[in-house]
Amino acid sequence: MIKTIFVTATGTNVGKTYTALKIMELLAAKGLRAAPFKPIETGVDGAPVDALTLLDKHKKLYQDDTLTIDDICPYKFALPAAPYVANGGQTIDISAIKHKLQLLKQKYDVVIVEGAGGLFVPINADYFMIDLAKELCDFVVLVSHTGLGCINDALLSRQALQNAQIPHELIFNRRENDNFDSVSKPFLKEYLSELCEFDDFESVLESVLRQ
Repeated sequence: MIKTIFVTATGTNVGKTYTALKIMELLAAKGLRAAPFKPIETGVDGAPVDALTLLDKHKKLYQDDTLTIDDICPYKFALPAAPYVANGGQTIDISAIKHKLQLLKQKYDVVIVEGAGGLFVPINADYFMIDLAKELCDFVVLVSHTGLGCINDALLSRQALQNAQIPHELIFNRRENDNFDSVSKPFLKEYLSELCEFDDFESVLESVLRQ
């Protein structure tokens, strides 16, 4: 069974945390114990908001108070920028991230890893978020926005995952008043053959877990 699911997106504020929360809810409904993991969060002013949101959801779903914010978010940076930039050009220890993930995998059925930004956000000078996804996870959920530019953003990110031979599923997360139905969806539906939106997510997750 899939043990690690990496949630990434075509950019910032597209819906990674929202998607990770939904995955946790669906897994809990299936009787699986899921743990969140946000290895790096930037733009942290006091507390890592996204990681805390994930941790709170975990506690509510499982009445589990054993996890701490440091267990699920080892790297926190104040500057709202790519991790490598936010860390002042210093190297982030990938082995420390792997170690934290391994501890979670030993205790839980599935770990949902939420990335930062998009696939080519640099973690180190020559190491990107897509490299972390390939090393850490069994499957990637790529979340795309549905506004202007979504065709380019979604297909570029999808191509990158295909080139890296990373198993993945592309999900479109609608926002209000984005004209998706009339502007981008007709082309995407024809080009992709099968277009998955957030409402389809439960069936998508079923197929992911069967792999």
